[in-house]
Amino acid sequence: MTDAPEQSKRPQQVYTLLVEVGRCENDGLPDKSTGAGLLIYATGVDEAEAVRETVALLKTAEMAPLDVTGYGTLQERLADGEEIGAEEQALMERALAENSVVVASMTPFFD
Repeated sequence: MTDAPEQSKRPQQVYTLLVEVGRCENDGLPDKSTGAGLLIYATGVDEAEAVRETVALLKTAEMAPLDVTGYGTLQERLADGEEIGAEEQALMERALAENSVVVASMTPFFD
């Protein structure tokens, strides 16, 4: 039995995602809404992993994810000149500390 060298783990990062969800039975969205936009902070070793984990979690919550737009990490957003407040940064830190998906806001859509 040979000892394989340990591969270095890539660190988790927090990604900002905007997820559009449609309607699904028991989704918890307001009556008469046609869906919602969810601002989410999700962890992953890359954005693709953060998206996969977020979509999987939303599906288990009986939601119907339709589209995901990624806005990058905190560092990428700051480098793009975005101003990110302390409250938003605290939610990102929480997502990283808990290795989780944090829904920061939900905006229902109505026709």
